[in-house]
Amino acid sequence: MTEFDEIRPYHDSELPQIYEELIADPAFQQAVSVVMPGVPFAAIAQQMRACKTKLDFQKTFCYGLLKKLMKDATDGVTLDHTALTDKQRAYTYMSNHRDIVLDSGFLSVLLIDLGLDTVEIAIGDNLLIYPWIKKLVRVNKSFIVQRGLSMRQILESSARMSRYMHYTIGEKNQSIWIAQREGRAKDSNDRTQDSVLKMLAMGGEGHIIDRLQELNIAPLSISYEYDPCDYLKAQEFQQKRDIPGFKKSTADDLLNMQTGIFGYKGRVHFHVAPCINDALATLDRSLPKPELFARISSLVDSRIHANYRMYPNNYVAHDLLSGTEAFAANYTPEDRARFEAYLNAQLERITLPDKDVPFLRERLLTMYANPLNNYLEASGV
Repeated sequence: MTEFDEIRPYHDSELPQIYEELIADPAFQQAVSVVMPGVPFAAIAQQMRACKTKLDFQKTFCYGLLKKLMKDATDGVTLDHTALTDKQRAYTYMSNHRDIVLDSGFLSVLLIDLGLDTVEIAIGDNLLIYPWIKKLVRVNKSFIVQRGLSMRQILESSARMSRYMHYTIGEKNQSIWIAQREGRAKDSNDRTQDSVLKMLAMGGEGHIIDRLQELNIAPLSISYEYDPCDYLKAQEFQQKRDIPGFKKSTADDLLNMQTGIFGYKGRVHFHVAPCINDALATLDRSLPKPELFARISSLVDSRIHANYRMYPNNYVAHDLLSGTEAFAANYTPEDRARFEAYLNAQLERITLPDKDVPFLRERLLTMYANPLNNYLEASGV
């Protein structure tokens, strides 16, 4: 399948050569010394060479690092996977996007703990800023989403990626993780982009519905008690408001990635909804394509929203925004005081010269209230 060579994870047979290239790369050596301080690099190189498969590599290195992150940066990470009863089938886990690295990383750890295989991961090449990172993510079962292309190249690249995903689910029987949108929803108002579904429907055979059914899409809800990047997102909202054409720098991206990975998240919950194939089968195939994609996006959204886990913060944020006590039964005075203290601490971390505190506070509150708004609507409350 040479068509996919540029974007696919490495085959297990290619790993020995890639390990040697990584081991010889001074930038990779430096990164490893930061992540695994005090461990001799020669010992790590020996462990790498002993990993015969990508799953071996993940269990040897990634699993332990992610378990330590769960311990250090969360108050526990849980998964409800009961909606998927066929454990032999490969699924496309389509989730809301909370963290560039941990959405798929935590999911794979939780799946291993259930005795299941890890997922292949869709990752944008804009994040692969060094050659060693591109190699490492492909060792870690990632396939590459190519960005920054011309319109014609985007179509070709999207079609190839879609064919790869259909091949991965249908032929390799390997599950996949993909975000419901490109980039994180800065205000936590998670919505599936029709363009993502259109890309998924480029591969496969038959009607759009048949093509999407081939992928066994299972909507996945990710709920954080605290978003460590919330103050950075609020800051970006003000920068975009005040600076025409503002764009984040590479340094900003790295700070966001570092803060998201290592920052405190409180309780974290992953919840898988049933595969949407049965619901897709009920849709009217004669609908115009734009309307059909809009309905499928809405279907995915409603399943993600209905399976959010709500925390006291979400209810407090809603009441602070609305100036009411409509949800006071869902939190204690201590919960409210704790969240207000947290908000004030996050606002202090914003270092803009013309800091608009009321605007920034409203943005932060909105990030925590939006999941509740969407949950209530999806639950019919």
